Amino acid sequence: MIQKQAYIALDCGAESARVMAGIFQQGQLQLEEIHRFPTGGISIGGSLRWDVLQILEELRIGVRKAAQLNLPIASLSADSWGLDYVLIRDQEPVLTPPRHYRDPRNLVSYEKVCERIGKDFIFEETGIQFMPINTIYQLAAAQEECPELLTFANKMIPMGDWFNYMFSGVAVGDASMVSTTQLYNPRKQEWSRPLIDSLGLPNDLFPEIVPCGSVLGPITDQVIDSTGLASNTKVIASCSHDTGAAVAGIPAQSGQKDWAYLSSGTWSLLGIELDVPVITSKSRQYNFTNEIGLNHSIRLLKNISGLWVIQECRRKWASEGYSYAYSTLTEMASAASSLQSLINPSDPRFTTIGEMPEKIAAYCIESNQSAPKSHGAFVRGSLESLALSYRKVLDELEETTGETLRTLHIVGGGSKNKLLNQLAANATGRRVLSGPSEATAIGNVLIQSLALGHLNSLSEIRNTVRNSFSIEEYLPQDQHIWDKAYQRFLKLP
Repeated sequence: MIQKQAYIALDCGAESARVMAGIFQQGQLQLEEIHRFPTGGISIGGSLRWDVLQILEELRIGVRKAAQLNLPIASLSADSWGLDYVLIRDQEPVLTPPRHYRDPRNLVSYEKVCERIGKDFIFEETGIQFMPINTIYQLAAAQEECPELLTFANKMIPMGDWFNYMFSGVAVGDASMVSTTQLYNPRKQEWSRPLIDSLGLPNDLFPEIVPCGSVLGPITDQVIDSTGLASNTKVIASCSHDTGAAVAGIPAQSGQKDWAYLSSGTWSLLGIELDVPVITSKSRQYNFTNEIGLNHSIRLLKNISGLWVIQECRRKWASEGYSYAYSTLTEMASAASSLQSLINPSDPRFTTIGEMPEKIAAYCIESNQSAPKSHGAFVRGSLESLALSYRKVLDELEETTGETLRTLHIVGGGSKNKLLNQLAANATGRRVLSGPSEATAIGNVLIQSLALGHLNSLSEIRNTVRNSFSIEEYLPQDQHIWDKAYQRFLKLP
């Protein structure tokens, strides 16, 4: 049994970020939130971007607070949302404020790239779900808009890896993050040079790829001076993509294959864990993605719009003078009538910023439903629609892989929504196990522990999660009612 160890997770989400301390002792992990702050995009000259320097400064504040706790901190690691990147050159850490994946220019670029190169070729090379927000279309837009910028840059560093770079001085791409770009070949485990060449992108723009759980080295002198961390503190590329870290932190039993996972937050990422990529006509038909996880496992999954719809409704209502806590919105939804107004969360209109209640109302009217008549009804319908979309993806996963999926593990911030958990069980007809809510930070710190030899396997990571955190069970109810609702849902545009 190892001595008490502590690890810092820099867990950056699209809405908020947190600095967490993971304290590992006697086979159990204790997680402590040190610092939390909002992230969110900023509008500059009609474009949507990230203020990464402000996020970095907040991360440093959190690390400084952690250093003052006198814990035996062995290492730190950053994770973030996927798809976005930072351009660097020599000692210049940010050439331009990086674009946000929801920037509108991506839609035009997506159509141009798919027409020019062809979806068949792109999917065969990458096995990645087609979404206009993917890195490939962002880079193509940048190449068309300002090719000199990409030529001037030394490297394009994915977001989570950029935060690791700022603490370690090592500019690489972790495999979990690189695999989301739609520029990575999971069979060859390398950048797709044919795709990169087809787009006319500079070959040397793309960083070295390292496996999940790689020790990058010690923190820089600047980090030592600005945070007070010990000089032997390591920086680790755990799973830089937050979903990869979250899946590592799922409390599944070793050897069982009848489970799927849902990382529930701004996005809902629903999938299964496999040994090899599934790049077939069926996986393309259902728009599945093959992303890399710990031990080079494959996360066959689909991205669904997730709680973003409710976050946007909440933001709009706040601008109108109605400031709701998320718990209040859930209570209002619980009191609303069930299965009245359903939407397709994957409809492109629901992926963009602004006027979300109006978009939902218009969609309902267009699909011959009544529009929600209260804020609680908007939330209820959105949650029920999410739950029904989970069933659709689970059915498609079973058809694509031949697996039988009996249990859905829900982790991430959305797992705290007890109403959504029960709706998911009802809609899917499957047992739901919810928790832990901080699976991303948990996976992050336990992969650090594995990288440093304090744990020995993914199985030990998941045993630790089960021993350390409570899990809640939800069983299906009202199956006949939900089966009828599912048939309605399948007919939505």
